[in-house]
Amino acid sequence: MSKVVIYTTSMCCYCHRAKDLLRQKGVQFDEIDASARDVRAAMIQKAGGRTSVPQIWIGGDHVGGCDDLYALDRAGRLDPMLGRQNA
Repeated sequence: MSKVVIYTTSMCCYCHRAKDLLRQKGVQFDEIDASARDVRAAMIQKAGGRTSVPQIWIGGDHVGGCDDLYALDRAGRLDPMLGRQNA
């Protein structure tokens, strides 16, 4: 499976939804707490200026936030990005 990295904060409902979808798919992910100012600044720079959480990368490709993740799933493009076969 592709490596998944997700920047989150603990009180973000969209972060919880994104992680729930990934867990439902059996995906392990690296979660980075973006609560600290320096971590958030690094996330914003890495995400091309996007300031909201979550911000998600799959296999090194930035896919965006929670709505983007669910849109990929609805379009049938998430499983191939995750490297899931016959999902």
